[in-house]
Amino acid sequence: MYQKYKNVETVKPGGLELKDRLVGVQRVTKVTKGGRAFGFSAIVVVGDEAGVVGHGLGKSKEVATAIAKAIEDAKKNLIRIPLDKHTLPHEQKGKYGGARVYIQPASHGTGVIAGGAVRAVLESVGVHDVLSKSQGSSNPHNVVKATFDALLQLRGAHTVAKQRGVSLDKVFKG
Repeated sequence: MYQKYKNVETVKPGGLELKDRLVGVQRVTKVTKGGRAFGFSAIVVVGDEAGVVGHGLGKSKEVATAIAKAIEDAKKNLIRIPLDKHTLPHEQKGKYGGARVYIQPASHGTGVIAGGAVRAVLESVGVHDVLSKSQGSSNPHNVVKATFDALLQLRGAHTVAKQRGVSLDKVFKG
């Protein structure tokens, strides 16, 4: 799922205290010759609010089972995001389909300035101070995936130092 990203650290859900956030539930209609068949699609974000987050999609004839399936799917796709205390290490843009998301670190006390789907993802990661802007499509599925695209491109100071082959001090002074 995350093959195009270089430094993705996947996480196993065992031993983590994960909290789930429901991003959206959509009613889906399938028209057949016997009439209309209704189903539900749910998108959920789970995270430990300490840098681990995942998202999942569930579909079913009932809302409760669709949400349960989405939570199970989200737990299979957990990743670790580098954080700088309670904000992001640097600003980043993410894109998926028609949705574009811009996230930027903020000073302590700012809070999570984000709407709907972006807010759910950032709060699940454990970011407390961030500025964001969502542009283009407001489809919650694509907005969540665009936010993940931005988060997966983030690099912490240790990662930058390792990639450049220099010490951590040179990253900050150089």
